[in-house]
Amino acid sequence: MDKYVLAIDHGTSGLKTSIISMRGEVMAFEFAKTPIHFFRNGGAEQDPQDWWNALITTSQRLVARHIVPTEAIVAICVSSTFSSTVAVDRDGNHLFNSITWMDSRGAPYIKKIMGGFPSLEGYNLFRIMRWIPKTAGGPTLSGKDDIAHVLLIKNDYPQIYARTYKFLPSKDYLNLRLTGEFASSYDAIHLFWVTNTRDCNHIFYDDALIKMLGIDKKKLPVLKRSIDILGCVKPEVARAIGIGENVQVVMGSADHQAALIGSGAVRDYEGHIYIGTSSWVQCVVPFKKTDMFHSIASLPSAIPGKYQSVNEQDIAGGTLNFLIDNILYYKNRLLKGEIPENIYDELNEIAAQVPAGSNKLIVTPWLNGERTPVDDNTVRAGIYNVSKTTTQDDIVRAFFEGVAYNTRWSFQYLERFTGRRLDPLNIIGGGGKSNLWCQIFADVLNRTIRQVRDPMQANGRGAAFIASVALGFTSFDEIPNLIQYTNIFQPNPNNRKIYDELYREFINIYRQNKAIYHRLNMS
Repeated sequence: MDKYVLAIDHGTSGLKTSIISMRGEVMAFEFAKTPIHFFRNGGAEQDPQDWWNALITTSQRLVARHIVPTEAIVAICVSSTFSSTVAVDRDGNHLFNSITWMDSRGAPYIKKIMGGFPSLEGYNLFRIMRWIPKTAGGPTLSGKDDIAHVLLIKNDYPQIYARTYKFLPSKDYLNLRLTGEFASSYDAIHLFWVTNTRDCNHIFYDDALIKMLGIDKKKLPVLKRSIDILGCVKPEVARAIGIGENVQVVMGSADHQAALIGSGAVRDYEGHIYIGTSSWVQCVVPFKKTDMFHSIASLPSAIPGKYQSVNEQDIAGGTLNFLIDNILYYKNRLLKGEIPENIYDELNEIAAQVPAGSNKLIVTPWLNGERTPVDDNTVRAGIYNVSKTTTQDDIVRAFFEGVAYNTRWSFQYLERFTGRRLDPLNIIGGGGKSNLWCQIFADVLNRTIRQVRDPMQANGRGAAFIASVALGFTSFDEIPNLIQYTNIFQPNPNNRKIYDELYREFINIYRQNKAIYHRLNMS
């Protein structure tokens, strides 16, 4: 009998549970939305109970469909958002909403610790040099890392900090609910910036870094590999879902690292692009290195003994949601209709009718600031070069292209970091479903784009592959041969001139307006 994994893909907008074979074949999935709460002071929180409810609900629905025999489901593995932090007590109860990867309220506390003269890119030179040799980076000044979330709770909610038994990444909170075990993986814990990763085969908490940050080491979880077995699912959870009590929970990985596995680009210098709510460009590298000027470093991957380099950008596919919800179908007295069920297909068709370059209209996608290749909380999105002939159709295509320009901005520094031309690139995430967007990325980046089959399942597929390796059904070396592609997109040389021109102006928009953004949004 074939064996299967219950793969949990927990993202910002919702949670997806899939049944996936040990060789990455997606059998079926169920999805449930989870709300996020934004605050004007830079806060972005989610209720961990909403995550758990979504996990149980989607798993129940999926198992009840009897896609595969229940006894064939032998493992659960979770992929979840990087840098979303949960404070829990000794009984595993969350004490506060999760502070998500979009939350920047901890920035002042990071700047206080990491700043001062002599300064380099906002960091005290001597202090950041205590971090880089050990971690290949350091706490980002934007305040969006886990450590900034911990410091926010310590300083603004001291009663919560005092009651906290462990601070857990979101993946490990869900694992705790599944098994009762408090633990994290080497890759998921990294943005706490307290682990020494100098030797990727021997990662450990660094007491000197913990002391400089002023946090309690006892509040940090036990560390394991992504492919380690955490334990069996709790009996009451197994009964609630409808699976056997002997199902094993594999440690799993954060979304970046799971997506890397699910993209199939697991060998050195193989790159992929992820386009979801956020976006990133990423590849495995055989070295430890840091580019602190553009926020790129060698971080532990889900593959034991392997580093990955990644440049994440705050908003990508999320710009289309903004276009739909805040502009095209904003609910005020002018709205005359409902959002079509196939709205993304409609946007693709509209954009496809507009020439490359959107008649020289440029959209910048910085709705929530940006983290790479510049770490700037104050930068904001905009629509530039609007004229009397500009149409809604131009604006729609410019939103697609703006995300591609932003990706190129980040991608050029990743290639410099690796010292290689990364070509071809695998594309995954919801944005990878769009043939139009894939072609735009091929044209803007001037790279071959390989559209991975079921691109929205890359995180779940990655979680399933991690479980498959953990249980001995496959190896990481076999994964590239298990990946299928829907289409291959080659750059269109006819679009080279217009996209190079507009990309240069895209960069100039940031350089010439960053001071204005700072004055407008610093408070």
